[in-house]
Amino acid sequence: MLRIEKILCPVDFSEYSAKAFDYARSLAQHYGAALLLQHVVQPLTSTYPYYAFPEAINEVFWQLETSAEQKLSELTARFAEGGFEIKRFVHKGTAPECILGLAESEGADLIVMGTHGRHGFDHFAMGSVTEKVLRKARCPVLVVRRPTHDFVNPADTDDPVRLKKILYCTDFSEYSDRALTYALSLAMEYNAELTLLHVLEDPPVDGLQDAIAKSTRRLEELAPSEASDWCKVLTVVRIGKPYQQVLQVELENETDLVVMGVRGRNAVDLVLFGSTAHRVIQLGSSPVLAVHI
Repeated sequence: MLRIEKILCPVDFSEYSAKAFDYARSLAQHYGAALLLQHVVQPLTSTYPYYAFPEAINEVFWQLETSAEQKLSELTARFAEGGFEIKRFVHKGTAPECILGLAESEGADLIVMGTHGRHGFDHFAMGSVTEKVLRKARCPVLVVRRPTHDFVNPADTDDPVRLKKILYCTDFSEYSDRALTYALSLAMEYNAELTLLHVLEDPPVDGLQDAIAKSTRRLEELAPSEASDWCKVLTVVRIGKPYQQVLQVELENETDLVVMGVRGRNAVDLVLFGSTAHRVIQLGSSPVLAVHI
């Protein structure tokens, strides 16, 4: 049984981190987890020249920190009756290091954060920060963007997120197996339809139908027999480039969440960035849960 006890949600008070916050509080409510809200006040050296007055810089720094604490307090006050614990953190430093440091010190089970735009990781605010956190996080990271079909209702204090369709992508490796645990648990918690997808990139021409049949059987064996009691499970086998087929199925099904496995941090440059997972996060229209082994 999957246990999520602490969820870290970094916020920069943009619309993107607001979406992430909606997901984080929904997940906290479903799993009875503590929600750790964090804002990072970044160094001013990139904004102010080296000859600026130190006292003026300190004053601006203090104002930013005070403002962040007030905004976090107002944000948490709105959901004080949500049935889960909320902790607030304001840190000074560079965002990726502060986020990863808090996740480590607090033992976060999941990081939920936003990223900008629909054209991948840009180099502004949470975009580049999210990329760096994905590279080094020890726990799963849920990357939230503004979806093409919006099923989030922030005004709903009971549950702002309605996950109806979850897409789980597997290559039948060990690291995708761990992601299955999260996909099944989320489907159960939200009573969502779960699609299990495998993509054959270079199947043999002569044995194509056999390859499809074999992959279908393996997909069917992934879900426990009792899964049908609490969610609808579908299996899909596609042929082509994995990331292209994942994006295509995501679009066709109007998927609300994609769950994917990624190898550990040592190999992340090879198998996350520039790979299927990175491209789905970069080019897709739905939030993506990246699960490390």
